[in-house]
Amino acid sequence: MQIAVVLYDRFTALDAVGPYEMLARTPDTETVFVAEQAGPVRTDTGKLALVADRSLAEVTSPDVLVVPGGPGQSALMEHGPLLDWLREVDATSTWTTSVCTGSLLLGAAGLLQGRRATSHWLAVGELTRLGAEPVRERVVTDGKYVTAAVVSAGIDMGLTLLGRLAGDEYAQAVQLANEYDPHPPYDAGSPDKAPAHLVDALRERSRFILS
Repeated sequence: MQIAVVLYDRFTALDAVGPYEMLARTPDTETVFVAEQAGPVRTDTGKLALVADRSLAEVTSPDVLVVPGGPGQSALMEHGPLLDWLREVDATSTWTTSVCTGSLLLGAAGLLQGRRATSHWLAVGELTRLGAEPVRERVVTDGKYVTAAVVSAGIDMGLTLLGRLAGDEYAQAVQLANEYDPHPPYDAGSPDKAPAHLVDALRERSRFILS
């Protein structure tokens, strides 16, 4: 089984690494980072890079596809090479997944037509324009498509999928090994809970996500 995690300029690191840390534990699998060209790919901070093991052309039929989000997604919404590749590999994938605004790329490729899906709370409404049914949930499964709402939800998505691939008990063991039992110091992890002025400020600063 091959798991392919897509990288592109200005992706968000945890969107890719969170699912990777869960899914790379799947027995009898090969997990690869893939980009338009093999080599280092910079994250949205510009201070960190992950190395794409292979180019898109070298990965033709992954069993599991993971598309992270990040501000670099905006520039790729009409990018033929990536969107064509997403359509091609989706035709044979067992699972097609995304984290954060990665779902917008799946939508732009026409893969979420009529399907329930989620995305970052600042971008989830855009899914309607792309033919999907937006859902404000942390992880949404519709057929073989699994979408995670925001950056940290990629870990939840990875665990959800790991349970499907290797069984619930195995996924629980991986969760335990990682001691993934979050207790954040603040209850401000969603726009419904955070102070209104912070929500407004982040919304204003983050208009670039859809620009």
